[in-house]
Amino acid sequence: MSVLSYRPSPEELSYTFGGRQAVAEVRPGTIMELYTEDCFGGRVRTVDDLPSRVCEFPFLNPVTGPFHMTGAEPGDTLALHFVKITPARDWAVSTTFPHFGALTTTHTTAMLHPPLEERVWRYDIDLDRNVAVYHARKSDFSVELPLDPMHGTVGVAPAANEARMTITPDAHGGNMDTPELRAGVTVYLGVNVEGAMFSIGDGHGLQGHGEVCGTAVESAMNTVVAVELIKGVATPWPRMEDDLHVMSTGSARPLEDAYRISQHDLVTWTSELTGLDTLDAYQLVSQAGQAPVGNVCDTNYTMVAKLPKAYLGATTVYESVHARLRAAGSAYTS
Repeated sequence: MSVLSYRPSPEELSYTFGGRQAVAEVRPGTIMELYTEDCFGGRVRTVDDLPSRVCEFPFLNPVTGPFHMTGAEPGDTLALHFVKITPARDWAVSTTFPHFGALTTTHTTAMLHPPLEERVWRYDIDLDRNVAVYHARKSDFSVELPLDPMHGTVGVAPAANEARMTITPDAHGGNMDTPELRAGVTVYLGVNVEGAMFSIGDGHGLQGHGEVCGTAVESAMNTVVAVELIKGVATPWPRMEDDLHVMSTGSARPLEDAYRISQHDLVTWTSELTGLDTLDAYQLVSQAGQAPVGNVCDTNYTMVAKLPKAYLGATTVYESVHARLRAAGSAYTS
């Protein structure tokens, strides 16, 4: 088993997908031990550290990478299986921002009322009890919330030498902010450039569907990923698989277009997997599918379409790579 450990210095963090040289070469079958910073680069540490004062735009939402996958070419698919996602500190933060979030005026939703206050919440992380402790800012109310660590941002370089801010989700991945990207899940990303040039970041100790206020329980992470390359198989939009489900994503504005993209991809994928007629697959997904919400606050919104694998019959998903990577992850942790 080949294991690569990488902890970036602050100067090595990336803020785009595309437009950067690789920090390391990775071969298919490698287990990667990665450290990722939180979306504020670790600068917001107390409730008095307002991001507008301690952070510098556009240096937000850093990712670890990019990594060059040996042999990856356009038309291939990169598979990343999240073996472990563990908060790296005993604290995390969340914020509200003026002009950012689902329930405030933004630059594209112009209103005359004042923007929301910029405010910081600091969470205590207790890994032994697997909780994040929420503390209200205007009262002594507090409550323990169960940790559900995930990565908000994962992706590859876009096509045509394009560079995209890490905050923007699209067909290359990016800041999708779906809680479905937790340990035990394999994400499939279509390769657009030689080497794929993939990066990971934006760890969340916990996040509600939608990331409504614009931030989650933002945490630095120690993450273990098993990687594989599927040659000659294209993936149009980021897809995910766990032991029980297949999932498709779509990112766009308005939100209904993100919904349509994710549902269209799941329907056509279901048709390919089962051999069903497109409308038969459409009917199956319509009755048995779920639609978890990703982010509803970024430059693009993200929706997820989710279907139990039990309804797909005897079919193989991506050459059974999820099962192989899951087994490799189990061997690593044993």
